Amino acid sequence: MGSALLLGLVKHGWAKPEDLHVVEPDAGRRLVLRSTVDKVSIGCETVVGVDAVIAVKPKDVDIVLPALTTAEAPRVLSIAAGIRCEVLEAGLPEGTPVLRCMPNTPALVGQGAAAVAAGSSASADDLDWAAGILKAVGTVETVAEADLDAVTGLSGSGPAYLFRLAEVMISAGVEQGLTAQMAHRLTCQTLLGAATMLASSDGHPEALRAQVTSPGGTTAAGLAVLEEADFEGLVGRVISAAVQRSRELGRIPKN
Repeated sequence: MGSALLLGLVKHGWAKPEDLHVVEPDAGRRLVLRSTVDKVSIGCETVVGVDAVIAVKPKDVDIVLPALTTAEAPRVLSIAAGIRCEVLEAGLPEGTPVLRCMPNTPALVGQGAAAVAAGSSASADDLDWAAGILKAVGTVETVAEADLDAVTGLSGSGPAYLFRLAEVMISAGVEQGLTAQMAHRLTCQTLLGAATMLASSDGHPEALRAQVTSPGGTTAAGLAVLEEADFEGLVGRVISAAVQRSRELGRIPKN
């Protein structure tokens, strides 16, 4: 997710590449990033006195906070799933503005969906700074921190659900006689077109579904199978599982 956000910010002009610095302790990963993002400073040392974004696994947050303290980061935005603002604040100098967000990987193509919440010391200006980063690569909602677990399960993990749907649609198309390449193209455009219609429509998804579902027609036959399989319940369980895992990550004990 950190790489997607970095690439999206550079691609969509949030900042000049030379104004950004990435701290990456893994030498192999540094080589990959340097070959992917031109002119961005990438090393293993933090830079003193600059705004910071925490883009690490939740279990690694305890390693990052002392480094940010030493670097005197004036404010911090975290994308580490599940790690609460109060935990971040406790590991940083008192009064450090902390913000927490959940973006998603379509930030890489400027179509991200994110939400951000402010910690106890964050001002309106700090919130605007964080939102500005996220808006550079998509849309952003300002939420209460208590809602970020739900955001994580819905939009943070959501692209993977759609990619999985695409996988099985392509496979089903091949089973019905299409070539893999044709099934891939048709699936991608179908999902893109439907999402575009949904985003540009003033109506509810239910209304769009009704418009394309003729009684006794092909779409109705397909939807009937989804309903028989408790599609709504399945999607609810999928999102609930991701939300629960986000909550669990916030309770990971310190090493």
